[in-house]
Formats: sequence, C-alpha cells, structure tokens
Amino acid sequence: MATASSVNLEDVPSMDLMTELLRRMKCSTKPDKRLILIGPPGSGKGTQSPIIKDEYCLCHLATGDMLRAAVAAKTPLGIKAKEAMEKGELVSDDLVVGIIDEAIKKPSCQKGFILDGFPRTEIQAQKLDEMLEKQGVKIDKVLNFAIDDGILEERITGRWMHPASGRSYHTKFAPPKVHGIDDVTGEPLIQRKDDTAAVLKSRLEAFHRQTEPVVNYYTKKGIVANLHAEKPPKEVTAEVQKVLSS
Repeated sequence: MATASSVNLEDVPSMDLMTELLRRMKCSTKPDKRLILIGPPGSGKGTQSPIIKDEYCLCHLATGDMLRAAVAAKTPLGIKAKEAMEKGELVSDDLVVGIIDEAIKKPSCQKGFILDGFPRTEIQAQKLDEMLEKQGVKIDKVLNFAIDDGILEERITGRWMHPASGRSYHTKFAPPKVHGIDDVTGEPLIQRKDDTAAVLKSRLEAFHRQTEPVVNYYTKKGIVANLHAEKPPKEVTAEVQKVLSS
C-alpha cells in the first residue's frame, strides 16, 4: 500500500516501522500542547526546542522552514508566497498563518506544536489566535527565554568556528588550545558576521522592539512563563518541564 507521499510501507525496514509504532503508542498518552517559544538569538531556544518536541511528541514549526517547504511543494499558499518573495515583498501575515494552519493538520502535529519565530507582532498573535479558535484550540503556553543582553553578548561574541569542518569554539566556555587556531588542523578560526557585537546589538534592539508587545499580549491572557535562560541548559530544561507539567 502506498501513502500519499508515495512511500511503500512494504519497503520500510521492520525495525523502523516498529520504532515509529512504539513512538506513537507512547505519544498517545501525552497531553496535547500548543506552545510558542520567544527568545533572542543565543537564549537557548535551539537547545530546548528538540527536548520539548521529543518529550511531548510535538512538531516544531519554524516559519522560515515552512515557507520554503510550501514554496518547494507548490501548494496554493506556497505559490502566493513565492510571488511575494520574487517581487521583494514581505509575505503577508494571512499567508503565514494559512501555511501554519496547513502544517498543524499533519499527523506529526497531532499532539500539538512548538511555534518558533512566530508571532513577531501583536497583530500576528491575534491572527494566529483567530485561526486556532476556528479549530477549537488555543495556545497553551508561551515560553519566554528571558536573559540579560550582557550575558547574551558574552555568549555570542565569544563564538568562533573552523569553516571547513564546522567545529565551534568559545573564547570562555570552550576555547581552542591556541587562541584563534583550530585544534585539529592548525588552520585559523573565523567569526560569523552575525556573531559580532555590532550586529548583535542591532538584532537585540529589533528583537525587543518587536516582541515586547507580543509578550505583553500573551501575559494578559495569563499564559506566559518567564524562564531563567541564563542558567545552564540542564537547569533550564528542568524549569521548562516544571512549567509544562503544571
């Protein structure tokens, strides 16, 4: 039997089928969760998101990835998004919400989702709520990765990498044996342009300007959990689990 995606189940290894079946059985007992993650670059969202996804059997929805997937799949909304992007226009809020609407109907999103990178404005938050309301569901929790800008600057501006291998270092937390030199090859390390203090400052200013109204919007609904994102990752994970089990 072939599915809509043309995967013949007879050709899928038995171990893979059993693993997926066991995962789905485990997931069936989990509570549904619809979450939004908010946090500046370097706040630890990328570390915690896969842990939350696996623990609660959620799908991870990053709006940039979804837009690219919709364009590649040539869905009606993807075609409209491509037209906007080719004209150099921003993709409209209604289009993005429509693409999220399509995505959350997939089997992988049956138990809920993690939204990352959306909503960025209060109007987007309202449109998202309206769409979910039509489906009889709502956002359960907004995880706000709160962290001081000074700590972020130390975290991010200390990052260096070896471009050929992708090995990463940090001047404070994981320094190379010789400053500026890759441990394995002896080749020079580089810093991504996004990791410089000047770029970070402008990104943080934009982040605060955009997202404070969104956090305030959901705070009024009583669903924001402010996490201590400056803590070590394991402590943040424990804090997240406590928030989501309450």
